[in-house]
Amino acid sequence: MDNPEETRSVKHHCGLFGVYGHPDAAALAHLGLFAQQHRGQESAGICTTDGETINRVAELGLVNEVFDKRRLESLRNPVAIGHVRYSTTGSACDENAQPLMFGFAGGQVAIAHNGNLINAAKLRADYETHGHIFQTTSDTEVIIHLLAKPAHQEKEHPLVHVLNHLQGAYALLLLFPDRLIAARDPLGFKPLCLGKMPNGATVVASETCALDIIDAEYERDVEPGEIVTINDEGVTSRRFGGDMDGRGAACIFEQIYFADPSSNIFGENVHLVRERMGRMLAKEAPVEADIVVPVPNCARCAAIGYSHQSGIPLGRGFTTSHFAGRSFIMPDQSSRAREVRVKLRVIRDVVRGKRLIVVEDSVVRGTTTRGKIGALRKAGATEIHLRVASPPIRHGCYFGIDFPDEKKLVATNRSTEEIRQYLEVDSLHYLSADGMLDSVKMPREKYCTACFTGDYPIPVDEPFDKFSMERRQLRMFT
Repeated sequence: MDNPEETRSVKHHCGLFGVYGHPDAAALAHLGLFAQQHRGQESAGICTTDGETINRVAELGLVNEVFDKRRLESLRNPVAIGHVRYSTTGSACDENAQPLMFGFAGGQVAIAHNGNLINAAKLRADYETHGHIFQTTSDTEVIIHLLAKPAHQEKEHPLVHVLNHLQGAYALLLLFPDRLIAARDPLGFKPLCLGKMPNGATVVASETCALDIIDAEYERDVEPGEIVTINDEGVTSRRFGGDMDGRGAACIFEQIYFADPSSNIFGENVHLVRERMGRMLAKEAPVEADIVVPVPNCARCAAIGYSHQSGIPLGRGFTTSHFAGRSFIMPDQSSRAREVRVKLRVIRDVVRGKRLIVVEDSVVRGTTTRGKIGALRKAGATEIHLRVASPPIRHGCYFGIDFPDEKKLVATNRSTEEIRQYLEVDSLHYLSADGMLDSVKMPREKYCTACFTGDYPIPVDEPFDKFSMERRQLRMFT
């Protein structure tokens, strides 16, 4: 924890929200984004349309910092899309804040994206070679350049043709003056669901918690490889992409860490999945102890499961500041280090003289976890047994989770015993891959577990990082 460059740096992707057919669409989008603030804290934006013109407000900041009553009133229209962002490609700046909005020969369009396109740099280079000028360094903008290409506009279904050019992970919302479109990549990396308001308005969101906050009823998920079009005539659907042979790539880290416990993701409740993972962990790695201590906040569900399965009471070893943000999602390393120190404080009288089972959801670099363990030791814990409710993370992610370089992951090229020694705990056990996959309901081949196994569902020929397109742009103008 002392070195800000080594703090935990799991950062999430983005949250999407859309509503069609409600007079207060912007206000509903504001609430829907607020419910999904955990999915991105760098920027927030909303675009709305009256059927003829699209209006946009998007900039750096939290939802309630970007939008006040005046701004929401200026966006008052019956159709809206919104976005909260953590950047996985391109830096945090107003130009990259989404939804992005553009004008082309086909009219206005706004786009919001959750995920990462692994062929974005190549597509962008091709378009720049032909004279295209990009306004952002986000991979999302490539989609608009594809859509605006005259040859693509001449296709019977231009968007189908465009999406078939993309490689990687994406859940998308596109807003045209007369329609709202939602789409999900053929492997279904990212969640996206449909709901219905009491007045009949259709809602689209990354997580069901965004439906709950506006009293919308969940209807179904947008299926992998599906395009849903919503307009005045209703909701229509069509498929795109080839046969995936029953394979999928639902990001299992949504269940382990990212999604809100109240949400249903990939067909099941997040809290219950995490509780099952905790129970499985207790079966795999029992140990005598006095209390089970969760590391707030995401490990709380797994710790409940561990406690129930083991019969060891759940204790509260840390107190959490309600005024601190989520440290993993802060936009820079020094901010994350500061947030961790402010956020978690040890309750000394609870842990002093006790044998602790500390439950973590995941361990990435390990330095932050080591700092928490050190704080518990300093407070007088006699034994600390660390139980991690996911397997060791040994590989980078190229599909929308900003994991650090593999060389900086604590589990890369280290045995469990070596990690135990580094973290300075009395024992260490990670949930097995089998235990993790036995805790979820979909078939194993429907999940992406590449960060644990290195088995990427789409080949990544040229590894990249979030700033690769910015470095390219800098080279072009120097």
